[in-house]
Amino acid sequence: MTTIAVVDVDGTLVDTNYHHSLAWFRAFENSGVVVPIWKIHRAIGMGGDRLPAEVAGEEVEREYGDEIRAAWAEFFDPMLEEITVLDGARKLLKELRHKDFSVVLASSGKPEHVDHYLDLLDARELVAGWTTAEDVEDTKPAPDLIGVALTKGRGERAMAIGDSVWDCRAAAKLEIPTVAVLTGGFGNDELTEAGASRVYEDLPSLIEDLDTLPAKEPAD
Repeated sequence: MTTIAVVDVDGTLVDTNYHHSLAWFRAFENSGVVVPIWKIHRAIGMGGDRLPAEVAGEEVEREYGDEIRAAWAEFFDPMLEEITVLDGARKLLKELRHKDFSVVLASSGKPEHVDHYLDLLDARELVAGWTTAEDVEDTKPAPDLIGVALTKGRGERAMAIGDSVWDCRAAAKLEIPTVAVLTGGFGNDELTEAGASRVYEDLPSLIEDLDTLPAKEPAD
């Protein structure tokens, strides 16, 4: 049976998590709100619609949420040229395709950011499709983004590859297994506790085990 591999982008294929953390820190500071960067990092991987409330509370979201999100984009955009592809990223996509996985990239990033990453990865011909922030209203840890990704692939079974606890929790809600990597800065134990079936140090380590990746039929 063909398996759909739903692959996260930020922190999994491209090295962006700390750039995102710094951009959010500056965006909060721009509105007079100081949030420690370590705390922001713990929320990277969930959507920007959720992040301000997660790290600074509902009152900050109500008063400054849209302002902070707009400032985040202004601070992050100049960093795009600094973004690099993580070791093994394109090889992972090529090997998954070679092994007849139907690969879909699941990102809640802005469309122009996702386009930039697709160019960096030279991935358009390797994947069945991809998502952006425009595809859903409710982002990770809600399962919506992964659900949309599944509609863009073909297969009876599915699995996810990601780097954050939010990836694991979103996939778990659809009852599909997640294989996680440490490249986003989350720890082995916390990824496992969030539902990761396996945790690998990096993508090259994961690639060695592609023939044994777990997969299940998604829940309705």
